[in-house]
Parts: sequence; structure tokens; C-alpha cells
Amino acid sequence: MGLEKEKSDTSIIMDEDEFNRSIEPILSKQGKVYAAAQDRDPNDINAHLKVGFEDVIAEPISTHSFDRVWIGSHAAFELVKFMFYRLLTTLLAVPMAFILGLVFGVLSCIHIWLVMPVIQSFMMVLPSVQIVWRSLTDMFVTPLFHSMGKALSSIQVWCWTDSGFTQPKDGQTSLISAKL
Repeated sequence: MGLEKEKSDTSIIMDEDEFNRSIEPILSKQGKVYAAAQDRDPNDINAHLKVGFEDVIAEPISTHSFDRVWIGSHAAFELVKFMFYRLLTTLLAVPMAFILGLVFGVLSCIHIWLVMPVIQSFMMVLPSVQIVWRSLTDMFVTPLFHSMGKALSSIQVWCWTDSGFTQPKDGQTSLISAKL
């Protein structure tokens, strides 16, 4: 399947007498369009090799009726389809619905009796925890960071250049010295 680069013109040319708007088909006026097929076995030498539709279907000779074959096969198909539907519904859908109902019930029970009480308990205790956390922060964390800030504020950064020590500029290597 490639890209076609050539454009082709298509047109239909009909005479006015051929194009009529009546119900009868156009081919009925023209008669037979195709020639009859040539008989390839005029002497009937291969008569024993000819197989008809009745031979394949194996319908009794007394009832050469195509309708009975199709009606019977359609009825058998509908019956088999109905029975398989019933069987699959019984074997698959009913147990699956039962199992999913049990799972939904267990999850609802866990949500109602475990998850929601735990969340409500945390929400009730939260103000007390906030007060205790704030006091722990004021007692331990604030003094620790205050003392670390005082200790680290005495550190100065200097750069070594050819002319000696200077304040560091962007991209220069620096040395760290502390005042003691």
C-alpha cells in the first residue's frame, strides 16, 4: 500500500433511456447478459462423481426441503445457546456475585468498625498532640538550633589567590577557617 501520485478520472456515462426512475431493474430489459456455460460432460460419463446439495446435507429423499434444514439448525443453535447461557450463568455469574457480595460486606465492616473509629480518635487527640509537640519543640529543638547557629556563625570563608587571602567570588576555590 503505497502513496498513489497519479490522479485518475472516473466517470459514468449513461444514456437517458437506460436511466429511468421506475421500479423495474435495468437488467430485465436487456435480457441475458452472460452466455450459458458450456456443458463439459455432454455424454454424462462422470455422472457418478456429481454431488448435489442433498447428498451433503443427507436429508431423506422424501423431504427435499431446504426450509426444514435451516429451521432445524437454527432451532438447535438457539437451544444450545440458551443452555450454555444458563450453564455459564449458574457456574460463573452466581458464585462471582456471591464472592463479590462477601468482599463488599467485609470491606464495609472494616470501614465502619475499624477505619472510621481510628480516624475519629486521631481527630479528637490532635489538639493535645499539637500542644505537646509545640512544647517539645520549644524545650529541645529551639535551643539546639540556637546554639548551633551561634557556633557556626564564627566560621568565615576565605579564598586563596596569588595575591593572598580574599573574600570568595563565584567560581573560586575557598578555604574555611574558624575563629576560636
